[in-house]
Amino acid sequence: MEQKKQNRVSVMITVLAFLVTGVLFLSYTPATAENRDEVQRLVDRGRDTFKDFMHDSNYSWLQKTLDDAKGVLIFPQVLKGGFIWGGSGGTGVLLVKDKGTGHWSQPAFYTIGSVTFGLQIGGEASEVLVLAMTQKAVDSLLSSSFKLGGDVSVAVGPVGAGAKANADIPNVTADFLTFTKSKGLYGGLNLEGAVIAVRDSLNEAYYGRTVRPVDIVEKHTVANRGSAELRDSLKCKC
Repeated sequence: MEQKKQNRVSVMITVLAFLVTGVLFLSYTPATAENRDEVQRLVDRGRDTFKDFMHDSNYSWLQKTLDDAKGVLIFPQVLKGGFIWGGSGGTGVLLVKDKGTGHWSQPAFYTIGSVTFGLQIGGEASEVLVLAMTQKAVDSLLSSSFKLGGDVSVAVGPVGAGAKANADIPNVTADFLTFTKSKGLYGGLNLEGAVIAVRDSLNEAYYGRTVRPVDIVEKHTVANRGSAELRDSLKCKC
């Protein structure tokens, strides 16, 4: 009996490792010039997702706190589903605010993925917005990959009645604050333990050459006019 339990645990760990590897493998999938329109659609969907959060009264705390953020990650769609086994993953964009001018950078592309085990039934598609509140958070985003809650601290931002009750709280200590808008059978998406990794292939497709996030969001060595509407939306929070 004990041996069977150990075997089941071994299988569970193997499947978890397989799923995480599968999500992170997306970071290294080659992209070509033919993908540029698709990458632009991701940027446009990021703009629409941001507007969804800005126009939703349940996220009033987020709307006020955005001014204090050093960067923002926008994932238009993070998918999660399964029975007993559950995995989540999605692709999105990072923009970082310039310390001197307050202008938002060009977008850099990232993937987010996690694996959970529990009593889960059904599926979920979530819009996800993550605020980088500290320099440590921004620095972590310039690495190849990192784990939320492991390498950096993460907290769920207040929403709805909780947001209104805490709207004037100025003390934010977590490196990252997460906000999700979920559709489906789950009540929300827990990003604790999620791995965020750079999508080098999408960065190359969007800017036409090999480029790292630091070149995009800090050194400003590349640009794409297709990001103008997204950047303007962040500037005016509209």
